[in-house]
Formats: sequence, C-alpha cells, structure tokens
Amino acid sequence: MQDSDTPPLADDTPIGRAAQAAVTVMARVGEPLPRPAQTRVMVVANQKGGVGKTTTTVNLAASLAMHGARVLVIDLDPQGNASTALGIDHHAEVPSIYDVLVEGKPLADVVQPVLDVEGLFCCPATIDLAGAEIELVSLVARESRLQRAIAAYEQPLDYILIDCPPSLGLLTVNAMVAGREVLIPIQCEYYALEGLGQLLRNVDLVRAHLNPELHVSTILLTMYDARTRLASQVAEEVRNHFTSEVLRTSIPRSVRVSEAPSYGQTVLTYDPGSTGALSYLEAAKEIALRGAQADAAAADATYVADGVPGVYAQQARTIEDHSTMEGQSTMEGHR
Repeated sequence: MQDSDTPPLADDTPIGRAAQAAVTVMARVGEPLPRPAQTRVMVVANQKGGVGKTTTTVNLAASLAMHGARVLVIDLDPQGNASTALGIDHHAEVPSIYDVLVEGKPLADVVQPVLDVEGLFCCPATIDLAGAEIELVSLVARESRLQRAIAAYEQPLDYILIDCPPSLGLLTVNAMVAGREVLIPIQCEYYALEGLGQLLRNVDLVRAHLNPELHVSTILLTMYDARTRLASQVAEEVRNHFTSEVLRTSIPRSVRVSEAPSYGQTVLTYDPGSTGALSYLEAAKEIALRGAQADAAAADATYVADGVPGVYAQQARTIEDHSTMEGQSTMEGHR
C-alpha cells in the first residue's frame, strides 16, 4: 500500500496508461495479415466533402503497411492533403500525379517513400492538378490514363489506395477506371446519404462502359460519436441500406486523428494508443480479412473439381473469428 508521499505508479497515471496502451498496440501491429493474391486497387471516393476520405486513406494505408503490406497512396486531390498527412513534400516543382496524367511520366518517377512507415509509398499531388480536368479533356483515352500508369508500375504492391477529390469529374473517373474496388467513407451525421445515390450511379456507369470489375466493396462509418442518438440512427440506416459492404468497425470522432496531419503524420505514428489509431487498425484488419475470404472463395471454386470444397474459405473464417475476438478484447481493455 502506498503512503501519501509516494508518487503513483506510472501505469496509474493518464500518461502512463497512454504509454502502456501505445506499447501494447505497437507490439501487436507487427503481426502479419493475409496478403492479397493480387494488388488490390481501392478507390476512396465520396463527392460530399468533409466525410474523412483523406484521413481514411492515409490511416488505412499506414495500418496495412504496419502489418507488413506494401502500400501505395495516390493523392488525386489538388489540395494535396494526403501528401501533407504522410509528410511528403508537394510544392509546385515536385514531380507529381499531374505529370503522370497529363505529361505521361512513369509513376515510378514520382512515387516517394513515406519515412515514418516502412512499406508505405505516396504519389503526391500538387496545385497543378487543379487544372488537370480541363487539360485531360483533349487527351486520347483520357479516362484510362491512370490505369495505364498503374499497369506499367513494376514494383510489387499489395494495396493501392487512391484518394479522390470531393467531386465526380475526370479525376475521379480516372480513379474508378484504374481501380477494382470502391471504398466509401460515410460521416455519421445528418444528410450522410445525401448525394450517395449519384456516386453509386457513377460507379454503375463506369462499370457498364469502362471497367466491368468495379464494385463498391467497403463502406466505412466515420466521425462516429457514441454519445449521440443521431450517430446510432445514421449507422443503423447505412447498415440497413448496405448490409454486406459496411465494416463492423466504425471510426470515432477523435482529436488525435485531427491533430496528426498538422505534424505530417498519420494517427498511427502520432498517437498509436489512441482510440482513432485502434479503430483504423481494426478497420484495416477487417479489409484484409475480407480480401482473404474473397481469395479463398476463388480458390475453393478451383478446388471443388478436386473434391476438396470449402477448405480455404473455412481457414479464412477461422482467421477472421480469431481477429474479431482479439480486436474486441483490445478495445475493451483500452476503454
């Protein structure tokens, strides 16, 4: 028993508890996740601004890279916020995605490594990109220039995450033609579904005319505030509309998540023990495991002819169940 003059143990102070949580999280971060059978190109899109597209892109990318994946973030927003959050210089003279789309420069010439996270790379955006929509109009195969650039990129990658601008113009269309999956962040606030119908119609149009493999694979609820009834109602409405696409994990409102970009970091390196960091880690794990299940289903289809159906899918389900229980235990311990 401690007397009144004895300082509290480090673990009993807020700073001590935060440090201990960070150490625990970072110890678990190195655990590998299933790697996709082929590069997953995910388009992070929502024409509604302020829903967390860029925040989601950079933090999911960092989470996947910290679990051993090789991840490329393509910043397709002229504001360059993803480049800022990853600590990548993106002033006007820096080679950027503009040079790739308009000038035809190889993607490898503009990609930069993210110094804080091993295995994470970024193709930055500069202010030049603001005029790219007009310049692309007169170019041949204007909708597929990003797709061709990615196809010519020879470095092995597990994931490519494309951060789109808050619009449905040629830049977003380029992303949708280049990608196979669409990830939609939805803010847990009023009007969350406003404009989403137009985005889904655009996905259908691109799938019908330019990219038959494109589909909405993931919906992530962001800025979730468990203290409000509105957030619960919005979450329930989204889950009713999109039963299989919505991740179980939602991203809470977090000051740490908002602060991290001002230091040129993701929340994973800025405050790895925060609820925001934990949530993005769990969301990334869920995305990776869903991909493993999809790969397993494809493998099962092949093995059915040999009389061994369901083996790989069962393995993926076992991994997912274990991960779910572990994630719940971590969140409860943090609370």
